[in-house]
Amino acid sequence: MAITEYFIRFLQRRDTLADADIQRLRAIPTEHVIFGPGEVIIPLDRQVQRSCMMLRGMSARSHQLVGRPDDRVITALHVPGDFVDLHGFVLAGLEHSVVSVGPTEVEFINHTELTEITETHPHLTRLMWMSTLIDAAIHRQWLVAAASLRSSAHLAHLLCEIYTRLNAVGAADSMRFTLPLLQRELADILGYSPIHINRAVRDLRDRGLIRWQGTEIEILDWNGLARLARFDPTYLDLERTQR
Repeated sequence: MAITEYFIRFLQRRDTLADADIQRLRAIPTEHVIFGPGEVIIPLDRQVQRSCMMLRGMSARSHQLVGRPDDRVITALHVPGDFVDLHGFVLAGLEHSVVSVGPTEVEFINHTELTEITETHPHLTRLMWMSTLIDAAIHRQWLVAAASLRSSAHLAHLLCEIYTRLNAVGAADSMRFTLPLLQRELADILGYSPIHINRAVRDLRDRGLIRWQGTEIEILDWNGLARLARFDPTYLDLERTQR
């Protein structure tokens, strides 16, 4: 499946696309690139001339701590269909890097293509703007979850979010999905030690909410998991409406 198909699903979940919009998205020339676990997809502080969409796997927005080159903070996870660094199209540079989480495939799109779309397709332009606003809403919700939830509920919230995002573009169903994150990486994301993450995973298992084998997760009790996490998907803006 071409990356534009996942992105088309991302948009169609939220608005109706005209045939001309779909044809223009499918006509975008892309460069397909495969990355191994931990490889840098987009480097820090580089004035990029292209942006990328996720095709397969997962990537993370990674911030290096000043004076502590071995430490990092992950502030976003990107799944298939995400326009990872669309904000780099209008910013002078990026203050973070994007790294692969497990084996990852992306499609790079030159900014000249995005410029042409913004000049000739106003509806697609609004929808691309929408995608960056959803990205910002996810980041704000991460801050709320970090400030209000304890470790097990915090992890439960992340699992609910990732499954919902994957399911919305057809990349996961039947309450099963792949999460190619090590416990150390989950610790970077949620702000806990790996020991706390291990305890949180065990707690969710003991409650009968999930089955977690390696990178494969099955949600056994969605209502229970969402209730523990206080998960409300409103911030993902999944309602279809005219924009």
